[in-house]
Amino acid sequence: MKVIVIGAGVGGTSAGIALRRLGHDVVVYDRMRENRPVGAALSLWSNGVKVLNWLGVGPEVAALGGALDHMAYRDGITGEELCRFSLAPIEQQTGQRAYPVARADLQNLLMERFGTDRIRLGMQLVGIDDDGTTVTATFADGTTDTADMLIGADGARSFTRDYVTGADEPPIERTYAGYTNYNGLVAFDGRIGPDDQWTTYVAEGKRAAVMPIAGGRFYYWFDIPRPSGEDGDALAELHEAFAHWAPGTRALIEAIEREGSLNRVEIWDIDPFDTWTRGRVAILGDAAHNTTPDIGQGACSALEDAFALGIAVATDTVSVEDTLRRYAASRVERAGDLVLRARARAAETHGADPEVTANWYRGLRGTDGAGIIRGIVGNIAGSPINLGAGVL
Repeated sequence: MKVIVIGAGVGGTSAGIALRRLGHDVVVYDRMRENRPVGAALSLWSNGVKVLNWLGVGPEVAALGGALDHMAYRDGITGEELCRFSLAPIEQQTGQRAYPVARADLQNLLMERFGTDRIRLGMQLVGIDDDGTTVTATFADGTTDTADMLIGADGARSFTRDYVTGADEPPIERTYAGYTNYNGLVAFDGRIGPDDQWTTYVAEGKRAAVMPIAGGRFYYWFDIPRPSGEDGDALAELHEAFAHWAPGTRALIEAIEREGSLNRVEIWDIDPFDTWTRGRVAILGDAAHNTTPDIGQGACSALEDAFALGIAVATDTVSVEDTLRRYAASRVERAGDLVLRARARAAETHGADPEVTANWYRGLRGTDGAGIIRGIVGNIAGSPINLGAGVL
């Protein structure tokens, strides 16, 4: 088959690699004019890493990842360590180590492995026409391309999703999660936390955290509950929200001032829905299940989509339409569950109910981490990659 993929992010390029390895002719289109990923980094838990292993890039991903050996929570105001524990049980229970990675590094790897000569940048999708035999994509510059299948991996504001869900239905709207995230990369600084540990400072419904990635760097993020639509100076907002916090958080803000890497992102998600296909067109990744980052499963869920799509295309032979329906049926419930888990976690940690958040803080003090690890493994356990991988 010939397959058009809309979107050159993690989900789109991974799906492209899977389909090319099955022998299909795949071309990826993206509206971005150069590779500038949104967000500094992402956490790849074992379900996501296993898909990347299956796609043949496991060693390269391991080289991009940081040494995530421990996890610790600290009181945001005093800096007191509330708990610290090993993350080794996650690897032992799931069969794969987790890796925090810089998003740009991962996206470059996937684009290169897919084949940059098959990626067309600066191409905005404006039309889809499925005549029952082929599907044609029309772009803003007037050009078209025709294929047997079209996969929309075009993000939270997906054009393809609107096509799939139908013109007679109101567009699917995003829901604000109640907080703004500030993230970036800084050089490792021991005042903030160890270079083999995920360190999180918590207080007042806010968070400040770092994860180690390759190259002697920390991926950092801050969360501040605030109304949506408020534009401001990101660094000034950090100073205002965290000036009275522990020395480790202030050292992190100083590092940001020195290095100037700072993204400001309002956090939204989409209520789970089950219309993922229409004829020869299907969606995956954020287009299908835009989620908050609170359980670290956004990219992993997109990678699971790529795996499930590859298995469906490799094994189902009735028709393109049937294959895509079976792909979607294998993913809708699992992906929607992760969206709701992340939403619940966001409410718990960001003070939606102050007493719930206070109880969470109290539960962190002195914990051995067993409950936290159980939750992380629970997010991973239902992955299709754990149910028996096919062979490309």
